[in-house]
Amino acid sequence: GFHLSGTVTEPATATEPEMTYKVAISFDRCKITSVTCGCGNKDIFYCAHVVALSLYRIRKPDQVKLRLPISETLFQMNRDQLQKFVQYLITAHHTEVLPTAQKLADEILSSNSEINQVHGAPDPTAGASIDDENCWHLDEEQVREQVKLFLSQGGYYGSGKQLNSMFAKVREMLRMRDSNGARMLTLITEQFMADPRLSLWRQQGTGITEKCRQLWDELGALWVCVVLNPHCKLEEKSCWLRQLRKWGEMDVCPLEDGNYGNELPNITNALTQSSSHSQDSLARPRRTVFTRAIEGCDLHWQDSHLQRIISSDFYISPSYQREGESLLFNSQGQPLWLEHVPTACARVDALRSHGYPREALRLTVAIINTLRLQQQRQLEIYKHQKKELLQRGATTITNLEGWVGHPLNPIGCLFLTLTEACRLEEENCLEISDAGDSKPPVYQHVPIATGSQDSGESYLSLALEVALMGMGQQRVMPEGLYAQDKVCRNEEQIIARLQDLELDPVLVQTLRKQCILLLEGGPFSGLGEVIHRESVPMHTFAKYLFSALLPHDADLAYKLALRAMRLPVLETTAPSGDVTHPHHLVSVVPSRYPRWFTLGHLESQQCELASTMLTAAKGDMLRLRTVLEAIQKNIHSSSLIFKLAQDAFKIATPADSNSDTTLLNVALELGLQVMRMTLSTLNWRRREMVRWLVTCATEVGVRALVSILQSWYSLFTPTEATSIVAATVMSHNTILRLSLDYPQREELASCARTLALQCAMKDPQNCALSALTLCEKDHIAFETAYQIVIDAASTGMTYTQLFTIARYMEHRGYPLRAFKLASLAMTHLNLAYNQDTHPAINDVLWACALSHSLGKNELAAIIPLVVKSVHCATVLSDILRRCTMTAPGLAGIPGRRNSGKLMSTDKAPLRQLLDATISAYINTTHSRLTHISPRHYGEFIEFLSKARETFLLAQDGHIQFAQFIDNLKQIYKGKKKLMLLVRERFG
Repeated sequence: GFHLSGTVTEPATATEPEMTYKVAISFDRCKITSVTCGCGNKDIFYCAHVVALSLYRIRKPDQVKLRLPISETLFQMNRDQLQKFVQYLITAHHTEVLPTAQKLADEILSSNSEINQVHGAPDPTAGASIDDENCWHLDEEQVREQVKLFLSQGGYYGSGKQLNSMFAKVREMLRMRDSNGARMLTLITEQFMADPRLSLWRQQGTGITEKCRQLWDELGALWVCVVLNPHCKLEEKSCWLRQLRKWGEMDVCPLEDGNYGNELPNITNALTQSSSHSQDSLARPRRTVFTRAIEGCDLHWQDSHLQRIISSDFYISPSYQREGESLLFNSQGQPLWLEHVPTACARVDALRSHGYPREALRLTVAIINTLRLQQQRQLEIYKHQKKELLQRGATTITNLEGWVGHPLNPIGCLFLTLTEACRLEEENCLEISDAGDSKPPVYQHVPIATGSQDSGESYLSLALEVALMGMGQQRVMPEGLYAQDKVCRNEEQIIARLQDLELDPVLVQTLRKQCILLLEGGPFSGLGEVIHRESVPMHTFAKYLFSALLPHDADLAYKLALRAMRLPVLETTAPSGDVTHPHHLVSVVPSRYPRWFTLGHLESQQCELASTMLTAAKGDMLRLRTVLEAIQKNIHSSSLIFKLAQDAFKIATPADSNSDTTLLNVALELGLQVMRMTLSTLNWRRREMVRWLVTCATEVGVRALVSILQSWYSLFTPTEATSIVAATVMSHNTILRLSLDYPQREELASCARTLALQCAMKDPQNCALSALTLCEKDHIAFETAYQIVIDAASTGMTYTQLFTIARYMEHRGYPLRAFKLASLAMTHLNLAYNQDTHPAINDVLWACALSHSLGKNELAAIIPLVVKSVHCATVLSDILRRCTMTAPGLAGIPGRRNSGKLMSTDKAPLRQLLDATISAYINTTHSRLTHISPRHYGEFIEFLSKARETFLLAQDGHIQFAQFIDNLKQIYKGKKKLMLLVRERFG
């Protein structure tokens, strides 16, 4: 049949009643070509009712009545039967059909109508003609709507996942050889190109968001797959080419390297660079995400050698041809395919995607045999140049196009093709880029189907080999943030897949062999002896190799990981042999570093590699020394070395067993290096680093502590050395932790005191107090520290520092020394009339109380200093009040007699203080009156009352105060309201 109709009943649920839907489906050559359903559900997939009816027809064909096309049935009716048929039909559906029936009747009765020009009439129940397009039904409007919706959500609400599953659907359609795959991709692309954000990003010159970029990449890769369909018609291809060109020419079309033009043209062009580079970037043709697909349209599958490779497992060269050089076969007679590698891999991806897995495998094997031969030849070339390259220490040879991070993902494609052939699963499912399955795949060795003698190789060992070859390829870091980020991302994806492989003896052998080749590969390998300065670093890859090799061949594992530790782009200058690659430079650094946007990530990967080696080398003195040297030589960031030191410390001191001394010493040595590196540069983590170092040295033992105390000046600032290092070393906890005997304790204390005195000499302001504290238990050292403070007091110390030390002295039982320091502090202080909340007021009050308690002489000595330094009336009156409340000299200094009498304000030294207080009140009053507002009048009257209390302490105080008030009334008579208040209170 060509037309299937039926009713589908959906059973009632708790919330919905039972529903019945009418469904009609048209077929043509085993494809559903159109569907209609009463449910009205819109989706890119068929609704459940259409699926139910189709399955019913497939599973129970004999239950579905098969009828002739309706045109055949009508042909058998006579005139009366036809009339009856039409009238009954109209009656059954008169509301829907009547207008159409009337219109058709009019047209048939009109002799020159269009309907009468055509022979016969259409029949929806009959099949299509042989020339008609036949393809699966696809609701195009629905595809557009969904893509538009997902794009408008900008990667939120899981829309990225939804779009990825639409891409996966396209791949599935291609694999089923459903011609709608390309149609659906066209609809998706049209919506992507209409995304309003594109022109916005372009105007702002910002890159496309990360999530969106990845979707565009997948879109580009899918088009490459579509145009490389080995069995597509020429007219289809030219139609796609037109579309791709049209999209590529639109100015909003995203570029292949992820930027709109160069990222920061103003910065890069302003730099003095070789003029050829600026020319170069202008002349370079614009490459969009569709460029590779457009180029792919030029590729065909007609090459006879290629056809033979993909159509037979047993295609080998005749044995008599194997002597000379051949471009088609290797020396074993296996076919080679010498195309540009990413392009060849795109063919593999196309074969795999279009449902030709066997062919994809055969081409993959030919590509790998070609890569092996290349590797062999490169090794031979390197052997000839080795001496010269090693002398120069650099190479200009490198691949400008890396395979890892390449838009066509060549290595990932070959790896997937090979591993899919080895998956232990019933259905050989194609992996979706958004892998939802959590359990890793299980693989088995499948021998390679080949015409040459049994090689004992499997597709699985080839997969491992090609991944290692690709990852180990030496290549220059591409330009631009996006391309560089993609290198890292792609590398991580491949490594994640490699980690799914269980390394059995066969794979271990492949791993070892490939690692040795990479180490010997010279400039063609990223792990060779000499590399280009801007070569993509191998840290992430080497970390995988190290962990994988370690149980099987530790020497090789270390050799490889140590070789990979380098990061030549950070070495200060480019060696003379280096031909600088045209890169954007960082504007801040004078033309030294290229613009590596991912440098932070790369450095942290270098650190991870080092940490992995340190962990593995625990307890092995020799290995640890080599790893330590590699770290010191190659890692240039203090915070990363600090992280490594912390890692080493953690591993060396497990909670449940004894510490590992070798690794502890490494941690300490790295910690010392960090101290030296950050001593003169500002680092916000510095305090944490210093504290950590003391903890580490404590774990190592007393010798380590003595050593850091003795060489403090090359590791710490004086403040750090006294307040953190020496203080921690001398703390009770440290003594307990180390369970030291008396001589050891004395040695530590003596080192700490020596350090304290050296620091106090070097930086008395910040270290004097700590030095005194550290020297408390040793009389000579304490005296020396005190003398350093006195010497520095007149020049380099602030009143705050001096008051603090003075209070400390009083607390320690040296009141006279405290008085001396307090007097020195007073000379540095100056309190203005309005500074009545100054933080130093407490210190001044304390100093006066101290002097008063020592006796009349000391008070007489400090009052002139107070009068000179303090101009704030309320503070002065407070001091005056305190001094008159009790008799001086109550501290009871031995050998002194005190009269025990209260002091008079009429006699020195208090007379001087009283005069100063009165004049301070007078000055402050005038200052306050120059700009007083009515809301402060009340407060001002209270201030005058306080002043009167002080005036009255003098013998003629009441006269002085009365004169003062009269004076005010005279000068400020303009402030009538205020003067009224003054009269009311003071007469």
